[in-house]
Amino acid sequence: MNQAAAGHEPATAPVPPPGSAIGDEIKRRDLVRMKVVALAFLVGAAALFLLASWAEAEGWPWWISYVRAAAEAGLIGAIADWFAVTVLFRHPLGIRIPHTAIIPSRKDQFGASLGDFVDRNFLAGEVVREKLRRVGVARALGAWLATERNARRVTAELVTAMRGVVTVLRDSDVAGMLERALRRGMAETELASPTGDALDRLCAGGAHHQLVDLVCDRAYEWVRDNRATALRVISERAPSWSPRFVDELVADRVYGEVLAFARAVKDDVHHPMRLAVDNFLFELADDLRHDQETRERAEDIKRRLVAHPAVGELIGAAWSTVKDLLLRAADDPDSELRAGITGGVRGFGERLREEEALRDKVDTWVEDAAAHVVANYSAEIATLITDTVERWDADETSRRIELQVGRDLQFIRINGTVVGGLVGIAIHGVSQLLF
Repeated sequence: MNQAAAGHEPATAPVPPPGSAIGDEIKRRDLVRMKVVALAFLVGAAALFLLASWAEAEGWPWWISYVRAAAEAGLIGAIADWFAVTVLFRHPLGIRIPHTAIIPSRKDQFGASLGDFVDRNFLAGEVVREKLRRVGVARALGAWLATERNARRVTAELVTAMRGVVTVLRDSDVAGMLERALRRGMAETELASPTGDALDRLCAGGAHHQLVDLVCDRAYEWVRDNRATALRVISERAPSWSPRFVDELVADRVYGEVLAFARAVKDDVHHPMRLAVDNFLFELADDLRHDQETRERAEDIKRRLVAHPAVGELIGAAWSTVKDLLLRAADDPDSELRAGITGGVRGFGERLREEEALRDKVDTWVEDAAAHVVANYSAEIATLITDTVERWDADETSRRIELQVGRDLQFIRINGTVVGGLVGIAIHGVSQLLF
């Protein structure tokens, strides 16, 4: 089939299958050693056959015929099994006999069959679920994460990934994305009622008193520290026809009253001004929730604020600050960020160890995810095997496979020699009894 039509990548030069140089060298020595042993059995059977045949021709006793028969049958078995093993990997003696060099010539069919076998027998949803269920992923994961060293490893990987993402992203892109998200979210969200609810809860709990205290303190301090400014403002508001000394007396008296008022508001938590502020805030909260005109004005203020260019500048500055904090925390092994992530990872691991319901939930998620993958992508996974084998060089693949299993196959040649010799003795003995 044309590869382009089949949807495969363009043909490329065959590549050798992967392997370990040190491990392959050890296996190669073992394979050569076993080949020498098997060849020694074949040569030994041949030499024994020749000697026994000569001895029998020279009139040696009757038992020499059994030796000759055993050696002959062993030699035949050794040659037959040598042929059987050799044809798997190459043409015997370089002669292109049909149905030899099976692995090099049928490598692609073997890869396709292996991929199909894996697809049907291993990449089945129930098989994967059963295997994961026996493993107990959640329990094993919990025990692994609960260890301090492993939690730190996970933290290091997460922080590295976070640093990479933060570094790669352009500040302008992030700020623009955040600005668009904020504007869209604010535009689609009605804030008057939630703001009224929040303000009502704050006032009911007295949380606003600290802010009122701060405002009162700052107001009193400003009046106290800006006497000259206050006197000038009051004098400028006096009639033009009044004498200057009268203006100064009036201004000084007004300033004293303002200062006394500011001090009273500052010191007296039950001052009528403070109570008026409380009433104002409660009324504002109620209007934000129920008064249509107030709600519309609040929405109009929200729209103008969101549309203001300063919002984008504020978001850009905030992102730059957050980015700098994240990068510094990521580079500091003792930062609160790393400690918090490590603690969270360990805590999650301990929960997985102790809470059966959480373990069951995580196991179900893992099983569902794995089943979904094999149900929808098993063909692609099996194709990975097929395509990988297709790209391997045929001769090199044959050598690699022989390197992995060839040592054990030499025992077939040895056993063929021994079993052949025993069968030869048995057949010769039977023939002597019958004839």
